[in-house]
Amino acid sequence: MDFEFIKEEENSLLNRTELDFVLTYDGATPSRKEILGKLCALRNVKPELCVLSSLKTEFGKQEIGAQARIYTDAEALKSIELEHVVEHSTFAPDVPEAPEEEEEAPAEEMAEE
Repeated sequence: MDFEFIKEEENSLLNRTELDFVLTYDGATPSRKEILGKLCALRNVKPELCVLSSLKTEFGKQEIGAQARIYTDAEALKSIELEHVVEHSTFAPDVPEAPEEEEEAPAEEMAEE
């Protein structure tokens, strides 16, 4: 995956940096999670502070035109972005789920009935 940054604009009023870029890739189209991870690694920011606002592909090309917004803090992100956009564009770290414990009926009660 290669990123070519077309436009970078600092928006101090909204405490964010707005990026327009073209992503060139080989093989299958990368997921939003892969794109976000690579972008955050290149820009040295936390994934929780970055939102991918649009991804546009064209048939037959292995390019994606995209827009992203990188916020300075989590409060600014939550106050400005719509909730469904934040849910769609950010990803929680992969944490394995704890197995649920089931309550078993005591064996003595079942034997009496």
